[in-house]
Amino acid sequence: MLVQTVGELLKDRVTLDIEGIDRLYLNLYQPRLQTGGGVANFFKVHRGAKVASTVLMAPISRAFVKAIDRFAQREGVEIVTFAKGQRKDDMTRERLRDFAQPEGVLYIGKAQERFASFRMIKKISAHTGQPYPWFTRGTVMCNHDYFYLVDADFGPLFIKFCSYFPYTARVCLNGHEHVKRQLAKAGIPFEALDNGLLGCADPALAQRILDDLSEETIAALVAKWLGRLPDPFTAEDHAAGYTFQLSILQAEFARTQVFDRPLSGRHLFEEVIRENLDLGRPEKVSLIFNRRITKRTPGSFHTRVITQGVIPSLHVGYKASKIKQYFKEGRALRTETTINNTHDFGIGRNLNNLPALRAIGFNANRRLLEVETLAQDCLLAEEVFDQVTQPQVVGGQRAPGLHLDDPRVLALFTALCLFLTLPEGFRHAGMRTWMAQALGLPLAAYSPGRMTYDLRRLRLHGLIERIPQSHRYRVTDAGLRVALFFTKVHSRILRPGLSQVFDGCPKAPNRPIATAMSRLQQALADLFEQAKLAPV
Repeated sequence: MLVQTVGELLKDRVTLDIEGIDRLYLNLYQPRLQTGGGVANFFKVHRGAKVASTVLMAPISRAFVKAIDRFAQREGVEIVTFAKGQRKDDMTRERLRDFAQPEGVLYIGKAQERFASFRMIKKISAHTGQPYPWFTRGTVMCNHDYFYLVDADFGPLFIKFCSYFPYTARVCLNGHEHVKRQLAKAGIPFEALDNGLLGCADPALAQRILDDLSEETIAALVAKWLGRLPDPFTAEDHAAGYTFQLSILQAEFARTQVFDRPLSGRHLFEEVIRENLDLGRPEKVSLIFNRRITKRTPGSFHTRVITQGVIPSLHVGYKASKIKQYFKEGRALRTETTINNTHDFGIGRNLNNLPALRAIGFNANRRLLEVETLAQDCLLAEEVFDQVTQPQVVGGQRAPGLHLDDPRVLALFTALCLFLTLPEGFRHAGMRTWMAQALGLPLAAYSPGRMTYDLRRLRLHGLIERIPQSHRYRVTDAGLRVALFFTKVHSRILRPGLSQVFDGCPKAPNRPIATAMSRLQQALADLFEQAKLAPV
């Protein structure tokens, strides 16, 4: 018999469950050359120029381009000019098939792209009133050189240098390629997915390798290749403190759950899609990212189901970040959190913030899977139902029952569904704003005192708890189940049922409750009619 629920499928049909950093896209930049003053200081103080000017940048750029050409000739590496719209990944895959060395430069690609460089403007001195030159940021179109590399420890990666001052670069690597290389070195058999693992003889070792991928290891990898590739800056520049640093442009955190057979995984994902079409409101799932959303919050917040061919995927957006969930290669459920702007979560971009981002990304994946599991498994025992709906006295404090027929109570349960995915909880103000909207009231009509009273009710019934030493609350495990149960009963049974019974939706294509009630009424009428005709 085929297991039906998401929880049962994840428990009984998964043969491999691992999580790790997937693609990591890094910015390689000169921190002292990010402002006009810093650039002027580089040319006048460090290099001794009489006047700082963009003219001084051109010789450095020409020397860098010549160094790249000499490097390509010396290493026997082809330089390819990318056509507009050409898929670089496709070309790289083709070349990787014929690359037999354990490590080296695959090829160098050139492409014209926009870049934020510096231009010279005139500013007026506030003291003398005289004009003076000043560097300011400006966008230019210039060549970028893609160094496609194969590393013995990390597999395929690339470093992209801009050929224009201050020569900012990008680094793209993949944690799953890293774990494949490490397993191969250790002699551990494994079966590869495209960008993942399908099977492994030692899953625990694979997970440890993924967990041990640290910012120090990544920084050492980049430093190794910077020492081999052409450098636009001289040894004297580096000795004076003009050295590259790494920051995070984009980080993908993935969880891969491989199923024993394709049908199991396909059935699971169909259940996930069905549940999220019903309960996956944009406000609910976007808050998996643990951020408050207001009317002034920029960006889009959405849940989408996209089908490519016959394969659906679930997309959840919050500002510049997103979660994507899909059935990978017919065998694995892949849940990926992609963070495109670390500031969306109050975290800096420096690479040393990677541990904090890992915690956010992996926790988002886990919470999404937890909600999807409990959405189908939220049955309540009778004593739990009574504890919620009947008055309670806790520590000498009396809390009224939370009745399902009370619109305010229903709004509270719906609000818990919206906030239950927050790993660091929610605040009084955020809950109050949403409750006012849910009840159709202006914010002033739903006072802070009413919100405090409702939070107290939820807390005494054990549905939320106060986070110690903070002004935040979080939904308890019991609160999660209760909120899902009550909202689903209302949205799937009471509201459509009453509408059908009283002909609220006579044209609905499927009216099971109305049909059942009609049959019951007809059966009762037939029974009463037979009772009248029966002889005494």
